[in-house]
Amino acid sequence: MLLAVRATESLMLAVLGLAGLLIAGIAIALIVGLFQARSLLRKEFTAYFISPVAYVMLVVFLAVLGCRFYLALDQLTQGGSQGIEFPMQYLFSILPRGIAGSKAWLMELFSSQAFWVVYLLIPPLLTMRLFAEERNSGTLEVLMTAPLKDWQVVLSKYLACFAFYVILWLPTIVYLPVLLDFKQVEWQPAWTTWSILFVGGLGAVVLAGLLTLLPLGTAGRLSAGLILAAGAACASIGGWFHYHTDSAHVVEVIAGIDPMPVLSTYLGLALAGAMLLAQGMLVSSLLGSQIVAALVSVLLNLAIIVGGLLPLVIDTGGTVSKILYSFCVPLHISQEFGRGQVDTRHVILYGSVALFCLFLTVRSLESRRWR
Repeated sequence: MLLAVRATESLMLAVLGLAGLLIAGIAIALIVGLFQARSLLRKEFTAYFISPVAYVMLVVFLAVLGCRFYLALDQLTQGGSQGIEFPMQYLFSILPRGIAGSKAWLMELFSSQAFWVVYLLIPPLLTMRLFAEERNSGTLEVLMTAPLKDWQVVLSKYLACFAFYVILWLPTIVYLPVLLDFKQVEWQPAWTTWSILFVGGLGAVVLAGLLTLLPLGTAGRLSAGLILAAGAACASIGGWFHYHTDSAHVVEVIAGIDPMPVLSTYLGLALAGAMLLAQGMLVSSLLGSQIVAALVSVLLNLAIIVGGLLPLVIDTGGTVSKILYSFCVPLHISQEFGRGQVDTRHVILYGSVALFCLFLTVRSLESRRWR
């Protein structure tokens, strides 16, 4: 019996090792490909800071989210049934909580819908110019004759777009100490295998960031990219096991509210954004007009908002409601990710749709090359 258990464990370790090698090989191939297309990646990323649309988008997005933050802060100071247990769930809710007073109910409904409308307008505005502008200006043909593969072009544009999407959310970090009621942040020498891996990974990420600022050659920048990828992987794995298996932690944040819903909410928003951006880029690759591409993407995204409002008019326990709930991003964020629950069905949905849209975008470029 003991031999059978050991054989099973050895087989699992071998499978995990092979899967790890496969993932590492794919990651290295992607990093090398992106390094070859670094000029395109830099051009696409800096283009967002040149356009005034990006700054207008940032101001409107933060203004609407600031209104939601004000309402969440007001509810945190309430007692009894008017208080809230999960501020992140309330911050990104799509339906009002039914608080007393029709004006308060209407204010909640309007602010929540305004936020999600603005949020779902962001991906079309970020992706509408990626290929439609290249086609109108005639630079797409020049880009396709460059010594780059189609997947390198698509992935470079996609990562630049996703990086700016992440920048939109960075200012919201200032809300967290208030929403989570931070009381104390402790640093202690809790050195274990996982904590060393976590801290070492963070150090490697910082080192890679400093190396990118130096005038290094091709080999040096490629080494910095590999160090960055390895450091990020070590920090993620080490941090996860350190905070889930070790009793003492290097950094201990004492908060009045559970911080796990924050991590799950940002994870859900990142995955949902990755899906919507990939969808918008696919639409941009199929159409020749930026305006038309943006309108088509907006129509596709507004279907998600409608699905979130249907619980107001139909039975939430019905089959139709369950089907619509499976595709409704606002309800996923507010009812599950906002409560600290990471449903793998939603993660698989967002990831698979994003990968499928990227695959179709590559095929769209290939078909144009053949024509």
